[in-house]
Amino acid sequence: MRKMLLIIPAVALLSGGGAIALSRDTAPEPVRAVGEPKSCVTISQIRSTKVIDSRNIDFRMAGGKTYRNTLPQSCPGLKFEERFSYRSSINQLCSVDIVHVLHDQGGRLYEGAGCGLGTFQMVEKVSVK
Repeated sequence: MRKMLLIIPAVALLSGGGAIALSRDTAPEPVRAVGEPKSCVTISQIRSTKVIDSRNIDFRMAGGKTYRNTLPQSCPGLKFEERFSYRSSINQLCSVDIVHVLHDQGGRLYEGAGCGLGTFQMVEKVSVK
């Protein structure tokens, strides 16, 4: 079976096929949910990711939409490391998939805790007045 690989800015590939999502941004902006949650997003449409905290990851998509994935449980080390990997044999990342926190040890990345994804909820920025 052929594995799909994703390359986004500031991303390196793991051996065996997969992608690493890196994020080193500032505090999250307030958002509100739009529409119904989705079980999957198309990997080739993901442009960047942002780890919000130990349970939330934003996936910025082609066309400017953002989907927030709220993990069912806290993922140890996710917020501290702010990077993760995933593998998929199809061009979709789904709520049944697992992300692995990536740790840096002596300049080498290794996979840590594996954490299940939740559904993908489209969100939009809320203007604060």
